[in-house]
Amino acid sequence: MFIKGEYVVNGNKGVCFVEDVTTLDISGVDKKREYYILKPVYMAGSTVYVPVDTAKESMRKVLNRKEAEKLIGGIPEIPLISITNDKLLEQEYRNCIKSNSCEQWIKIIKTIYLRKQKRLEAGRKVTAVDAKYFRLAEENLYGELAIALAIPRTEVEAYITEAMDKHGDVVMK
Repeated sequence: MFIKGEYVVNGNKGVCFVEDVTTLDISGVDKKREYYILKPVYMAGSTVYVPVDTAKESMRKVLNRKEAEKLIGGIPEIPLISITNDKLLEQEYRNCIKSNSCEQWIKIIKTIYLRKQKRLEAGRKVTAVDAKYFRLAEENLYGELAIALAIPRTEVEAYITEAMDKHGDVVMK
């Protein structure tokens, strides 16, 4: 169970603050059923209501600092997506985004980064699908790491780059 005042990752809403755990006084809603009232950190004005009894399927705790640093240190070992068929690749991107997993988001970012480099070298543009999922993966990953590392989201990429440079690893951009 999650508690009031903590940060969680919720489905496609990203990092959320647990504002309350309570029943809802709304017509048509079971008055005895408890809900998490979530405020998405990066979607001002939004509120999400998640039934406590189904939350395990769509919510998890945000990484703590130690877990975030371990994740960043392990980026070089996270494999690329090996699918070459564009239709199947888009489905895999979708599955990775839905997984709510930092490792899967990194897999997307690494894969698309390298695809982008190859396309640009060949004089071709980045595909709209790649651009869309790259942005989604970055927003999800950087949003969570910003909370875990207690830094602004705009500084996360530089933090990762610096960590990779210290270890001489391939930089993620």
